[in-house]
Amino acid sequence: MLSKAFEAQCAAVNVHCTDQRQRQKAGLTLFALALGSFCIGTSEFASMGILQLFSASLQIDLPAATNAITAYAFGVVIGAPLVTLAAAHLNRRTLLLLLMTVFVCGNILSALATGLGTLAVARFISGVPQGAYFGAGAVVASYIVGPGHGGKAFALVMSGLTIATIVGSPLATFLGQNLGWRNTYFAVAALGVASAAALWLWLPRANALNGGSIVRELSSLGKPAVWWMMLVAALGVSSIFAVYTFIGPFVTDVVSMSPGWIPIALALFGIGMTAGNLLGGRIADLHPARGIVVGFGSAVIVLAIVASFGSNAPTLFVGLFCVGATMMTAIPTIQVRLTRLAPEAPTLMGAMNLAALNVANAIGAWAGGLAIGSGLGLLSAVWAGFCLTLLGLGAFALVLRGSPRMAPAQ
Repeated sequence: MLSKAFEAQCAAVNVHCTDQRQRQKAGLTLFALALGSFCIGTSEFASMGILQLFSASLQIDLPAATNAITAYAFGVVIGAPLVTLAAAHLNRRTLLLLLMTVFVCGNILSALATGLGTLAVARFISGVPQGAYFGAGAVVASYIVGPGHGGKAFALVMSGLTIATIVGSPLATFLGQNLGWRNTYFAVAALGVASAAALWLWLPRANALNGGSIVRELSSLGKPAVWWMMLVAALGVSSIFAVYTFIGPFVTDVVSMSPGWIPIALALFGIGMTAGNLLGGRIADLHPARGIVVGFGSAVIVLAIVASFGSNAPTLFVGLFCVGATMMTAIPTIQVRLTRLAPEAPTLMGAMNLAALNVANAIGAWAGGLAIGSGLGLLSAVWAGFCLTLLGLGAFALVLRGSPRMAPAQ
């Protein structure tokens, strides 16, 4: 989902591993990084699958429970740029190990939460490492595989996040249904410990991975076009989370199916996201605007159908796949445009990409919860996503009118 965001950063890495023994372990290094991205993705999306479980356990209503999901998103939004800047001088290996330690602690605290307040704080802590992890991972992946291959290597690392939407989140939901929602977070924390061990064993110990100044990158934040594209992403992509957050209630309460179908619905959504990402990646390089127009435009049609006819089980399940696919068609184009707007700041732009997508997470979960809490019914969350994506499409129309046309990527 996010590999396009870091291609420029991978290309900007100008030091590469010359130790042949370490190069021979490149596969293990990439696996360790991918395992970390799998852990992060599972933690983020699992909360949506077990929303009903911790809501009932902590005796809070469904709209209020979405604040825990919003807190995670804010952790990413705040942590992505701030940790990236604060840790600029740290060795990337040391940074990745520290980030995974924070991630494990956040998930343990999530499992021990006694109320919405403590759960929200724990989820915030869990989200803080995400953006910096992917940024540092891009550097290590590029360093270990050599020049010209960093983008492809990091795409393999990011496959862990994609697999999390197809396998990790459904399995975590299944675990929560059968062993309790707290054990979902304990399991994710245990997986994080395994990831930290893999990073410690297989990440290279090299001074070449020491950090450096990113003062030059800060100048990119003065570009209005960067903030406009973040607004497009935050509004347009939010419908993913307005829908994904409430998949559990859609399955059990709207179409009256057993909770056992929730992991299947989550997996279908994840498969749709994967298919859309593959298509969107091809479109992004060839057509610098078409991916967003096609993705958002198709998504509003699908969202309207699901919101209107989602009480029919086949329509709901097919619609979940299609929502994931259409929205993910747009995301690579957003990321490519954002990175190309500030080529001098690939590290910070990667972090800002993460921040924008998690603002979308926060907005989508909040808007869906607000609609449901207003007594408009569960499927009103889909209408909330419809309105947000329509706003995102309108914002992008303004971007196109006010900016020079981008040439296709070479």
